[in-house]
Amino acid sequence: MAGHSKWANIQHRKGRQDAARSKLFSKFAKEITVAAKMGDPDPDKNPRLRLAVKEAKSQSMPKDVIDRAIKKAIGGDAENYDEIRYEGYGPSGIAIIVEAMTDNRNRTASNVRSYFTKHGGNLGETGSVSFMFDRVGEIVYKAEAGDADTVMMAAIEAGAEDVESDDDGHYIYCADTDLNDVSTALEAALGESDTAKLIWKPQTRTEVDLETAQKLMKLIDTLEDDDDVQNVTANFDVPEEVAAQL
Repeated sequence: MAGHSKWANIQHRKGRQDAARSKLFSKFAKEITVAAKMGDPDPDKNPRLRLAVKEAKSQSMPKDVIDRAIKKAIGGDAENYDEIRYEGYGPSGIAIIVEAMTDNRNRTASNVRSYFTKHGGNLGETGSVSFMFDRVGEIVYKAEAGDADTVMMAAIEAGAEDVESDDDGHYIYCADTDLNDVSTALEAALGESDTAKLIWKPQTRTEVDLETAQKLMKLIDTLEDDDDVQNVTANFDVPEEVAAQL
């Protein structure tokens, strides 16, 4: 199997090291509240909520903050958020998908458009780049979970479609509709995963040079810093020699 994206590994470590915790927890709380509001407030009966809580816990979000977000939905005083996907191109034509939750569509659209423009990109129409990605479930395990063959066999038995292993860990992919079932089956075989969530997986990745990587990082950082933006995905990768300079 092809190795996992070098850029994804950099981004994963960066997120753990220097993310502003309050902003990160705010995004998790929003997803938890929306998930609880849309379905059952019991994570065991609501796959989306279960995965949202799991992701929050993976970033050390306190249990009392998670519980407050769920109670907010139960109490009926939670804000109404629209889930919106923006698509566009960054520097060097790199495709970017931005997922947002907002209580003001005009504000968010205006902000996202300005970020793209300011950083050498342009916002496109819905569908303009998403055809270059697959919507899949991604389950991540640390390298210590087992060797590549062991994890591969467990993933196949759990119903996964693909596995990418490298020194940083194991990245298991499945159909988006199977994420909860595959994640549960893998927990029984390998223990609890680091994360389990829906992602936009690039069908191909374009390697970029140092200058382009720096521009893309600035654009992505700016997007992720917006309170309305939940996730940002791009179809580029960083060669090891460039990653070392970053």
